[in-house]
Amino acid sequence: MRKGTKRKAPSRKDGAAKSKPEEAENEASKATVEENNKEEVVEKSQSAAAAAEEEESSKVEQTEENNKSEPSTKLAEEENEEKEKDEQSTKPVEEKKKGKEKVEPSKAVKRRGKRARITKQEDEPEYFEEKRNLEDLWKQVFPVGTEWEQLDLVYQYKWSFQNLEDAFEEGGELHGKKVYLFGCTEPQFVSFQGQQKLVVIPVVVAVVSPFPPSDKIGITSVQRESEEILPMKQMKMDWVPYIPFANRDSQVERLKSQIFILACTQRRAGLKHLKIDRVKKFEYCLPYFYQPLREDEFENKTDVDILFPDTEPPIVCEFDWELDELEEFTDKFIEEDQLPADKKDAFKEFVKEKVREAKKANREAREARRKAIEEMSDETKAALESMKFYKFYPVTTPDSPDVSSVKAPFINRYYGKAHKVL
Repeated sequence: MRKGTKRKAPSRKDGAAKSKPEEAENEASKATVEENNKEEVVEKSQSAAAAAEEEESSKVEQTEENNKSEPSTKLAEEENEEKEKDEQSTKPVEEKKKGKEKVEPSKAVKRRGKRARITKQEDEPEYFEEKRNLEDLWKQVFPVGTEWEQLDLVYQYKWSFQNLEDAFEEGGELHGKKVYLFGCTEPQFVSFQGQQKLVVIPVVVAVVSPFPPSDKIGITSVQRESEEILPMKQMKMDWVPYIPFANRDSQVERLKSQIFILACTQRRAGLKHLKIDRVKKFEYCLPYFYQPLREDEFENKTDVDILFPDTEPPIVCEFDWELDELEEFTDKFIEEDQLPADKKDAFKEFVKEKVREAKKANREAREARRKAIEEMSDETKAALESMKFYKFYPVTTPDSPDVSSVKAPFINRYYGKAHKVL
């Protein structure tokens, strides 16, 4: 606030002596003071108006807060009253219990305004395709004689043996029968997705029999000079019951299984600890079967495989003692410069020895078959006569090659041909 300029009141003597310019100056000074007083009044009025407006706003806010707090206070009071009633009603019951426990009074919860419920979106249920009861049957059967390096090639396609599964259903070839299954593989060129490919095709052979067809395994190949017949267990193989998916929670001992599979317990991880010859034996294995009631075609065989090692390269050929004349046979190799003349006699003796071994094997096979038939019971003979072989190939699907054009009834040299190919 501005203050007016104070001036000394003039004395009468001075007033009498004042001139006109001084009177004009006094008038201007009075006007200035009045103007300052007016500005001060305006400022005071404005401050008062602002204070009044602020006070009014504060009152409105206080009123709103009071209005908001009233429902919360009422709710808190109602909750306290309900809790007191609950405590009074439960007090007699608590006193009767042994080892009284102190009940902590729950704190009053200040309730807020209702919130909109957020419905939690439920995850859509996942659906898994139900497994068929015999879906993995073909995979459980060991593919006998397959090279270890080719096992991954067997399972690279999504093969389906729906025909094998259907055979065990009512009306199928194997329904209600005791069956022994073994596997093998057949590499064949087939078409898949417009291309010709060499595919290792899995095959399952089913033997319908009241007892295991054999407990032995044959080891033979072109590379091996002699054939071996060994017990299955020596090659870590055996007939074991197959448990369908529906029965896998049951104890195996209590199940009366009708399906048995040829399984092998040798693991690929353990091959590195074996000798090469032992590893190769697994690759030369063939499921063995001896049918004494059927004349073995090898009993009347008149040819022998020759592998003469004393030349470079070795002479590999086949000699038939009924059709070939040894002298002419030998001279032919000399003329073709495959056999040196000085080794003619050694070669002839080598062939004669192989012929003697083959004839002896034929005689022993005929004698063994005759003796087996004589000692065979009527029940076993009936079982062997009714024994059937079924050969199953994979069915055609979009996920696997079509093998229908390469199906063949031949199983191996011991089992011969299948009665039916599916």
